[in-house]
Amino acid sequence: MPLFVGLMSGTSLDGIDAALVEIDSTGSASLLATHAEPMPEALREQLLELCQAERVAFAELASAEDAFCRLQAVAAQHLLEGYLSEGKGIAIGEIAAIGTHGQTIEHAPWGHAEGPAYTLQLDNPSLLAELTGCTVVADFRRRDLAAGGQAAPLAPAFHEALFRRAGQWQLVLNLGGFANLTLLPPAESETEVIGFDTGPANALLDAWHARHRGGRYDPDGAWAASGQVDDTLLERLLAEPFFHRPPPRSTGREVFHLDWLEGHLTGKESPADVQATLAELTATSVALGIEMARELAGAPPASALIPCGGGAHNSDLLGRLARHLPETALVPSSDWGWPADWLEAGAFAWLAWRRLEGLPGNLPSVTGAAGPRVLGGVYAP
Repeated sequence: MPLFVGLMSGTSLDGIDAALVEIDSTGSASLLATHAEPMPEALREQLLELCQAERVAFAELASAEDAFCRLQAVAAQHLLEGYLSEGKGIAIGEIAAIGTHGQTIEHAPWGHAEGPAYTLQLDNPSLLAELTGCTVVADFRRRDLAAGGQAAPLAPAFHEALFRRAGQWQLVLNLGGFANLTLLPPAESETEVIGFDTGPANALLDAWHARHRGGRYDPDGAWAASGQVDDTLLERLLAEPFFHRPPPRSTGREVFHLDWLEGHLTGKESPADVQATLAELTATSVALGIEMARELAGAPPASALIPCGGGAHNSDLLGRLARHLPETALVPSSDWGWPADWLEAGAFAWLAWRRLEGLPGNLPSVTGAAGPRVLGGVYAP
């Protein structure tokens, strides 16, 4: 069966996830090997600055893109070397394609100041093909955007392939820098899959923790658990129009960043209480999103919610979600045969397979595109 590599660097900017995936002719995917390539601090800081910059020189973009692309090549190399070290021989020529998401710098599906919609991911698939000797599939988002869609989220199509089952309503929740939700109807239902971004997940939690405690994240949500939710602050944060916008919808650092948060603070709040409030903001906005999705689908409470992404390891955040969703069991994605940390990288391996097969990669019911579209461009080695 064909082998694909998926590369994903999310909005948390903690590194590049690389997944080796075997995909059969029906699109059934099996995870064979994984590797997490850490993001060098200098590159991470450069990318974060680009995400928030009002004006950027082309040379700076090119420099960051080149460094990021070379790190992707290292991630792919280390992935395959690790697989070889397990005694499983594989040649680079056996890889059908590398599917790369690139690094999102700005995502503006509604445009700005009456300008056109756009989404910008730093990537250089031509260079990646040269560095690895593999066919590369990239630029997955802009085709959906051109068809009137949000270009995000794209993972729900993969969630459907992995997790949709007969007789069950299920939820898949990716808790990366931002949270996106997938509502999966029973396999026998004609109801379409619903998916959209619910708001910030780790992005604000990580940034606030870094400012006050250092480090890239709040391990297990311990600092958030030590604080008290500021209900008045939470109410101000939830007044953000995005939380009440009907899907299709997607978001990113363009809306939710530390300056946005500080605009809602009085300056008298305890930093730990702000962290607790940010955790509760994530849980509450997810619960609001789930209720919105259920109303759209006419669905009962889901039997299971499958958390994935880095937030799936945050017991404080999972506890808050469980309290909001008393009728829904939180079920580890590993119980379904796929580890929580590798769904997004796996999704882009799977989307690369879809592209080579000439099959659509988007779900119009999720992105709002005019119809199914084949996503991505192919770059031969």
